[in-house]
Amino acid sequence: MDKEKFLKEYLVERKGTNSLKWDALDKRFGNPDLISMWVADMEIKTPKEIVEALKERIEHGVFGYSYVSDDYYNAVIKWHKEKHNYEIKKEWIRFSTGVVTAIYWFINIFTKINDSVLILTPVYYPFHNAVKDNNRKLITCDLKNTDGYFTIDYDEVEKKILENNVKLFIQCSPHNPAGRVWKEEELAKILEICKKHNVLVISDEIHQDIVMKGYKHIPSAIIENGKYADNLITISAASKTFNLAGLIHSNIIISNNELRKKYDEEIKKINQTEGNILGMLATQMGYEKGEYWLENIKELIEDNFNYLKSELNKNIPEITVTNLEGTYLVFLDLRKIIPIDKVKEFIQDKCNLAIDFGEWFGKNFKGFIRINLATDPQIVKKAVENIINEYKKLN
Repeated sequence: MDKEKFLKEYLVERKGTNSLKWDALDKRFGNPDLISMWVADMEIKTPKEIVEALKERIEHGVFGYSYVSDDYYNAVIKWHKEKHNYEIKKEWIRFSTGVVTAIYWFINIFTKINDSVLILTPVYYPFHNAVKDNNRKLITCDLKNTDGYFTIDYDEVEKKILENNVKLFIQCSPHNPAGRVWKEEELAKILEICKKHNVLVISDEIHQDIVMKGYKHIPSAIIENGKYADNLITISAASKTFNLAGLIHSNIIISNNELRKKYDEEIKKINQTEGNILGMLATQMGYEKGEYWLENIKELIEDNFNYLKSELNKNIPEITVTNLEGTYLVFLDLRKIIPIDKVKEFIQDKCNLAIDFGEWFGKNFKGFIRINLATDPQIVKKAVENIINEYKKLN
């Protein structure tokens, strides 16, 4: 679909809809008039086929107890096979009301109080919260940053695992906010370390479908022909793919029989999960009929990224723009243009932007910001212009 035609059909105003991103700016940032580019959802309507299916279900008028249909399972299985070469069996699939909720469950089920849990920073801040909220010991290992290209420090990872007797590793693949789509050899190295030291891996692959041209997401469960599948649990969802976060539905994939048995036994003590019928329906319709929409979204994100990177490189080359391989969240390093304790004043107070600050993702990343690019190109243009204009005033 032509980009302008796509935007005309799908771009939407979200103010006044109880949007966390737009209507909670005053509560979150102290200013209701900021340009909102923080939390990871979109100013783009979900595919029309999803909307029509939801309308039909709503018009039926009954929202009683329901079971999971074979059509749902088939859609999930087909999508993962065709898009990611990941062959999933129906009996492996479980459900949660979101990826973050599932991570909280796994920490409770597979670790004990005061056990050590590893994350690679900078990383999605609910990972930090899930570990600390459950009274586990948070172990962080910074990714290596080479001019905005983040890689895993395998020696440091292994050292921290051994020193802290780490029991669980929460992986982000593709990585938020570093923008990396991990290569097979990168995943194999860290999965091998975890297997060697009996560290269970939880792989958050929610951004699996938002991958830029020239890159390919590889599910951790199929690395080296599934060598590490017995030591990991995968979480995925259609929520980032089709902008469905508010329908709170995610898939848990557990191929190992013993891990699945333990999960099934323990989850009963924590939560009696019933499926969200609208979330399941939206997921199914997205996987069955949303591919054309997804391709348009990825082109929009890539165009927004290319514009931002080109303009900032041309006007403020001192800002390091992390390359966007996957996700729709770009990480910027502002440390060469502004003192790290002045970033909020510059970005929020002067540039009028609501973004995610680097220290939210890891204590050593103050001076970085994360910007959401799954939005109106005019919003991206205005944000970039504000940064450039305010920077000029500094000099």
